Amino acid sequence: MRKNIKLTAGIAATAALALGLSACGTSSDPSSTKDTAGSGDTSKPLVVAASPTPHADILNFVKENLAEKAGLKLEVKEFTDYVLPNTATQSGQVDANFFQHKPYLDDFNQKNKTTIVPVVNVHLEPLGLYSKSLKSVKDIKAGQTIAVPNDTTNGGRALQLLAENGLITLKPGVGTNAKLSDITDKKGLEFKELEAATVPRALNDVDAAVINGNYAIEAKLSPANDALVLEKSEGNPYANFLAVKEGNEKDARVQKLAELLNSPEVKKYIEDTYKGSVIPAFGAVAK
Repeated sequence: MRKNIKLTAGIAATAALALGLSACGTSSDPSSTKDTAGSGDTSKPLVVAASPTPHADILNFVKENLAEKAGLKLEVKEFTDYVLPNTATQSGQVDANFFQHKPYLDDFNQKNKTTIVPVVNVHLEPLGLYSKSLKSVKDIKAGQTIAVPNDTTNGGRALQLLAENGLITLKPGVGTNAKLSDITDKKGLEFKELEAATVPRALNDVDAAVINGNYAIEAKLSPANDALVLEKSEGNPYANFLAVKEGNEKDARVQKLAELLNSPEVKKYIEDTYKGSVIPAFGAVAK
């Protein structure tokens, strides 16, 4: 698993991008990214920050199969955490990002005074509960430990998944903002909070873990086949979308990429490649 990096909003964006690129092992020069991003010039590449899987994979499919014919120059920068893509987008060092859902973005914008906005929904990655030692959710007993993501939105989302499957009881009305302190009945379970990207590595050290879909896939887990329980897709608010700094929504390159990301070709690619572990979310409106 790649190294996960945490930066605060006060850190200079240039340093953030440099760290982000080194974290994912790219040799690209951040200064060259700065020259191309934020221009809106259709002759220049649209630079998009993305999580490696499935986001960068989907973007690279577009780049290799659809972009040239559509007259779009696309450059994909991979990041392995949930902070740097937004800080780089806000600073203008990349033009857009593709890695997050709306509850996470709302929380990030509020905490970091950023102005990132969604452009178009692309897919849903169902959150799942996984275990190396247990075969069924019914095997989870008092005294066992479950790892969960420690960021606000994914942590609450994980607790809701556990509550919906009878493993814990939460205070009424807490919704996806639930915290460990909102658990009214742990049913004897212990919890270990970890950064979302590191949760898969903890599977050998805990009895079970709630893992984000993209990190599960990177860890060679199949959400559709390996999860003890999986989030329901119907009515799910966690569609992942293309996002930009507010004011850049009408960039012609952004609009072209949004159109390609919602194309029949991308829908087929997602369905054929991920076989239910990643689900197209076309037609859902990000508000």
